Amino acid sequence: MRFRHPDGSTVHLAYCTNVHPAETLDGVLAQLRDHCEPVRRRLGRDRLGIGLWLAKDAAHALVTDPAALRGLRCELDRRGLEVVTLNGFPYEGFGAEEVKYRVYTPDWADPERLEHTTSLARLLAGLLPDDVTDGSISTLPLAWRTAHDEQRAQTARTALRTLAERLDALQELTGRSVRVALEPEPGCVVETTRDAIAPLTAIAHDRVGVCVDTCHLATSFEDPHTALDDLARAGVPVVKSQLSAALHAEQPHLPEVREALAAFAEPRFLHQTRTSTPAGLRGTDDLDEALAGDALPDAAPWRSHFHVPLHAAPAAPLTSTLPVLKTVLTRLVGGPHPLTRHLEVETYTWQALPPELRPRGRTQLADGIAAELALARDLLTDLGLKELP
Repeated sequence: MRFRHPDGSTVHLAYCTNVHPAETLDGVLAQLRDHCEPVRRRLGRDRLGIGLWLAKDAAHALVTDPAALRGLRCELDRRGLEVVTLNGFPYEGFGAEEVKYRVYTPDWADPERLEHTTSLARLLAGLLPDDVTDGSISTLPLAWRTAHDEQRAQTARTALRTLAERLDALQELTGRSVRVALEPEPGCVVETTRDAIAPLTAIAHDRVGVCVDTCHLATSFEDPHTALDDLARAGVPVVKSQLSAALHAEQPHLPEVREALAAFAEPRFLHQTRTSTPAGLRGTDDLDEALAGDALPDAAPWRSHFHVPLHAAPAAPLTSTLPVLKTVLTRLVGGPHPLTRHLEVETYTWQALPPELRPRGRTQLADGIAAELALARDLLTDLGLKELP
C-alpha cells in the first residue's frame, strides 16, 4: 500500500510474511497464493505491499537462479503484490515448533550472516517495482548479548562495513539503493535505540541504520520522543519501522493478572519481559521466567515481547502498547517530512496466541491481517497522508 505524504514523497506500508512459515521457494510462492493475495482482496486494493521473509534455502534458490528470481517477480506482479522491504532477521527455522534463542543465529560475527544479507540485497534490487529505487532490509541487532565479546564485536563491525561497501557497489551496478537496518530487541547486544548509536556511528555509513520496532521499543519502556531525538542528533537514519504492539500488564502483582499473562507464555517464541524500576530496567528472557516466583519486581507495570494483533488488544486485565505505536508513527510520518518511508506491520505470533484467540484456518488469518493493515491505513490517513491507488 502506498501513501502520499504532504511533502510529496511516497510512504510504503506492507505486512511481514514471516507470519507464514516457509523455508523454500515453493513455500514462498504458495504464501503469495494462499495468504498475501487474499489479504489484498479483503482490503479492496489493486496493489498490496508485503515485507517478504526469505529463509536461507529460499534465498539461495533465488540468488543462484536468475530465472527463478524473474519468476518470483512475475508472480508478485500477477497477484497484485509488491516488495520494497525484506525481513532479514530470521535466518531459518522461524516456523519451527520451538524457535526461542535460535532466531539469533547466525549473528553478525558469523560469516553466514553477511553472505545471507548480501544475497537478500541482491534479490531485493531485482524485486523492487520499476518505479521504486529504494529498498530496505531489517536484520539482527548484532547478536544475542551472551554470545558477544570484544573480538566478536569487532568482527561484526567489520562485516557491516563490508556489507555497506557491497551495497554501494550494488547501486552502481543496478541503480537501486538498498539500506540495512539493525532492529533493536530486548536481550540483544543492541536492546534499545540508544544502544544502536555507538556501533552505528562507529560504522559511519548511511547505508546502515535502525529499524524501529514499536513492540520492542515499548517492551524496553523507551520514550519514543527521546529515542527518535537521540537518533536524529547522532545522525543515525531510521531506515524502516515495524508497526507492532507488545503485551502490557498494568498490575502484575494481582493473581488474576498473572493468570492472564500465563496464557501467553508458550513454547515457540521468546517473550522477553521488562519492568521499569527506580533503579532502572529489570527483565527476564522469557515470560514464564517472569511469572516464576519473584524473578521480576511486580510493583510497576510489566511489558512482554509478544506481538499482539494491532486491532485487537487482549481482554482485561491485559492490554497492548498500541498507544506507543501511535506516538512513534506520529513522529515518523506526521511531521513536515517522513523520517522513514518504509513501514511494515509485523505480527508473526498469530498461531502463538492463547488457543481461543488463534485464527482457525487461512480465512480467519487473512481477515486478521487485513484488519491490522486497515488500522494502520487509518492511522496514516489521520496524519494527513493520502492513500494511493
